[in-house]
Parts: sequence; structure tokens; C-alpha cells
Amino acid sequence: MPLIRPFAGLRPLPEYTNQVIAPPYDVLNSEEARLRAKDRPWSFLHISKPEIDLPPGTDPHSDAVYAKCVENLQKMLNAGILHQDIPACYYLYGLTMGDHQQIGLAAVANVNDYNKNRIRKHELTRPDKEDDRVRQIDILNAQTGPVFLTYKHHPVIDQLVNTVIAEPPIVDLTADDGIIHQLWIVSDDKLMNTITHTFDSMDCLYIADGHHRSAAASRVASSRRAHNPQHTGDEPYNYFLSVIFPDNQMQILDYNRVVRDLNGLTASTFLERVAKNFEVNYSRHAFKPQQGGEFCLFIQGKWYQLKIHPDKIPTQDPVASLEVSLLTEHLLAPILNITDPRRDKRIDFVGGIRGLQELEKRVNSGEMAAAFALYPTSMPALMAVADAGKIMPPKSTWFEPKLADGLVSHLL
Repeated sequence: MPLIRPFAGLRPLPEYTNQVIAPPYDVLNSEEARLRAKDRPWSFLHISKPEIDLPPGTDPHSDAVYAKCVENLQKMLNAGILHQDIPACYYLYGLTMGDHQQIGLAAVANVNDYNKNRIRKHELTRPDKEDDRVRQIDILNAQTGPVFLTYKHHPVIDQLVNTVIAEPPIVDLTADDGIIHQLWIVSDDKLMNTITHTFDSMDCLYIADGHHRSAAASRVASSRRAHNPQHTGDEPYNYFLSVIFPDNQMQILDYNRVVRDLNGLTASTFLERVAKNFEVNYSRHAFKPQQGGEFCLFIQGKWYQLKIHPDKIPTQDPVASLEVSLLTEHLLAPILNITDPRRDKRIDFVGGIRGLQELEKRVNSGEMAAAFALYPTSMPALMAVADAGKIMPPKSTWFEPKLADGLVSHLL
């Protein structure tokens, strides 16, 4: 079976699309989702975060929540808000954030290729989050949150995309956060065959975001295969919903750190110890790191530039050479005794989309003792980790802009 294939997408009618699309389920908590969906009965949050339609405090993993998810999807189908495109097709999905634009292919990707690591991972998953997505997919009989994939850009696909987007999109809207979402249908048989064969000739795809969704899709497929004596491999459950962007259009922002205390050290002693592994320079102004090996520290109302000593940067290990690893190995662990950022409650993470002012706010409020701004992880670094079969430290990448939930879904 091919690496990717077209699918009969379930999507809103054009006149309802702006009312339906919503941020990904995992970027809002229940209360934020409840507020955002207020007075918006067709918001996809009623499907992706159905606890918002139950009493506050309801366990989001309770049976009632999953039942409400099905009820809300059926309500949208019965009202004619959503319809399915027949026959199967591909879609181009354009995202524009300020001056940045990226255009990806909405397709379904082969679970078997995911299992064989042809669709490559770079993060660990949490069992509880996987279980939640498995239950959601199973009970809805649909995948509603696309996995964010990337590939090494290819001239054939570049040319095809330029041909398709020369025509007006079927969806062209600006979401509440200012992100422009556009959608084109690719239904021409010749174009679809070219897409399928070109992607099938590629060595691999890479997961950028959506490790829990892809892992859950694999588990659902395995279960359904085991319970289907007529299994052929062609069933929809053998594929998972994806949007696939070329690597040269991907935008990774910084993923910064804040720490609650200095491990009993005074600020001056802390800076002295930092200077053993880093060149430390005071800065009059807030600024972001401009290159790898450079960090910015905010402490006691002041900014400092930190440059790690070059001999501390390993050249052969794609994980150890990441900025997130260098900070942990040479500062957080030896000085602050934060050895496991995944579990340590003394550290928190701030996406670069929030800006340096968020770091200043967290420290100036007294909530945190210090903040670190990092240089963003690069796409080549991400691919190198995945190609080596290794795992990135937690919170290594923050991709922007985000895909919307509800723009197109995959029925199983």
C-alpha cells in the first residue's frame, strides 16, 4: 500500500467553516475551550473538547465526555453543517501567519509505514494521552485531529502545488488569532497519481507534531485488524489523517524555560557558576539568541547573553548537541539540580509565540526566579534526531502556525 493516499474528507460547508474550525484540542484547557466556544454551537471544540458541554469539573476522560463527543458530531451531521467529499481526493492546506506562508498536502498516511519507522518520530508519548486519543478515534469512528508531518522538499510537488494554488481556494478565512487558513481540492486523477507516486518514492516522512495522534491511530488499526477476519489492508483505519509540509516552509519558534528557584544559590553565585561553562555578558535590552550555542538569561530584572564554550558542544550526537540538551547538561542539571525536565516541577516551558515579555512577566511576578530564551531547534536537527532513531528532550520544538481542527476529518 502507498505511503499516502487520497481520502473522502469530512468538512464544513463553506458558509459554516468560520464557525466550525477551532484550535487543536491540546492547546486549550477545558475552561479556555468553554469560553472560546460560548455562543458558537458549531465550534469543533464541542467535538474535540466535549467536556465543555458538561458541568464544570467533569473528568475529561469520563465515559460521559466521549458519549457527548459522539452526540455532538451527530448533531452537526444531522444539521448539515458537515458533509463528506465523494470520491476521495487530496487537499492543499495553506497557512499564513504574518509574512510567513506554508502550504501542505492533506492526505492520509499509511499506519504500516509509521510502524516500520518510515514515518519517523522524535518524541516519547504519554500512555494517558495516547489512551485518550484511542478512545476518541474509536468512539467517533473518525480521526478529527491531523498529524503535522514534514518531508524534504521535492521539485515535482513544488510545481504541482504552484499549479493548484493558481486557482481560487474553496476555503479562505482568517481565524480569531489572525492566522489565514486556505483549502484547495485536488481531484484530478493525473495530479493525484503524481502526488501518490512522488511521495511513495521518498525515503520517509517526519512527524513534526502529533505523536500521540499517530500512535493512537496505530493502536486503533492494530485492534481493528485483529477483530476483522476480512482485513485486506485497504480499510480506512489503516491510514491516519495528516497534513504534510515541505521542510523549507516549516517555522519552528523558540521553546523557552523558566525555573522557580536557584537551588539555594544567590544570583551572584549562580552567575559565577554559569560562567564556568558559558561566556556571560550583561545586556541593556531584552533580545533573542541569534545562533546555536547562545542563550539569553533573565534574572533579577536584568538580561544576560550566555554563550556556551565551544568545547562543550558535541559534534557526533544529534540529541546532545541540541540547545535544549546543552542547557540541561551544562546549567540546569549541574547548577540547579534539574536533571529530568520532563518530571521536575521546578521548571516550566513557555512557547516562543508568547514573546520575551512573557518570560519577564513570570520572573518579575516572583513566580519564577529565572528565565532562559533558547535558539529554536532547526529542521535539519529534528530530522537528524529522527533519522538516528533517537528521542528529543521534552519541549524541544514549537511549531507555528498551528493546524485547525475541524477543517477536514477522516472517517473510518
